[in-house]
Amino acid sequence: MRRVRLLLERRSNRRIVKAARFHARHDIRVEDVPAPALRAGTVAIDIAWCGICGTDVHEYVEGPIFVPEADSAHPLTGVKPPVTLGHEFSGTVAEIGDGVEGLAVGDAVVVEPYVVCDECIPCRLGKYHLCTRIAVVGLAGDCGGLSERIVVDPRWVHRVGDIPLDQAALIEPLAVAYHAAERSGVGSGATALVAGAGPVGLLLAAVLKGIGVKTIVSEVSAARLAQAGELADHVLNPTEVDVADRVRELTDGVGVDVAFECAGVNAVLDTVLDAVRPAGVVVNVSIWGSHASVDMQKIVLKEIDLRGTFAYVDNHAAVIALVQDGKIDLAPFITKKIALEDLVDHGLNTLINDAESSIKILVSPTL
Repeated sequence: MRRVRLLLERRSNRRIVKAARFHARHDIRVEDVPAPALRAGTVAIDIAWCGICGTDVHEYVEGPIFVPEADSAHPLTGVKPPVTLGHEFSGTVAEIGDGVEGLAVGDAVVVEPYVVCDECIPCRLGKYHLCTRIAVVGLAGDCGGLSERIVVDPRWVHRVGDIPLDQAALIEPLAVAYHAAERSGVGSGATALVAGAGPVGLLLAAVLKGIGVKTIVSEVSAARLAQAGELADHVLNPTEVDVADRVRELTDGVGVDVAFECAGVNAVLDTVLDAVRPAGVVVNVSIWGSHASVDMQKIVLKEIDLRGTFAYVDNHAAVIALVQDGKIDLAPFITKKIALEDLVDHGLNTLINDAESSIKILVSPTL
């Protein structure tokens, strides 16, 4: 009877919602929790789809990492476990708090999943993604996308128009790829190497194709190389060819204008430094799990510009426009759809045990 009552409450007034909660390493539970409260100046969104990010996998296997420690609340949000996960999500506006303009109930939307201080130097310079106290919704915010409903500041909400909501859930990781391309300064007619064809590497190849860049992808996985073959001009397997030599052959001996390190592997970093042309740009996209060793002689003697990139900042409008204009098709990146209750068994465990077969697994609280 209690289960029936909770279901009726959930359907009638959203006092109770389902949410995937991180309690500790290897301990993620789908639970009934109080629905996040709508407040003045906020927007309630009913979640349609939420992608599983590699960050979610790392939290499950190795965490807490970005999730606060159990005995230490996040300095900006005050949140500590259990935390509702999920930061790659789409949905529809369900309720609008007092004082909110520019959104309407029923709007299809995505969210930049940030909580920032607006006080530190990066925030004041407009680099809010580099906030010194940043929290990410779904890791250290007070709600997350692996749930039925979320309440957020409308500042972060972006309408997606007629983009299907399952595809719209990929706007967030696509923004990561777009910002990496933006950081490189690459433009139409240039040449680029994407080294590592995980989800972000593949999305980056899609962005580069969309803006007219001749792209080479390097990857050891045959399955991912096959996926990259639909996006890139050339694909290379470093177990079969010397990538830097082959890149020079494909670029008339010059090397690529820009190279993106998307693997977090030192051998890959060495390769992109070799493959980029003199005075070229290398962008490190990956989050490294250990210290990297950088051959500074290559940086100096070729005058290579080595840049970092982190997440995104003021990129969502441009990314949404790329998809709406048909320059990027997100449908092929969706490899599986599951119910929220299957998050661990058919989502996280799939990515842990068979990552090569999946680009993006989407989770829905309504399946």
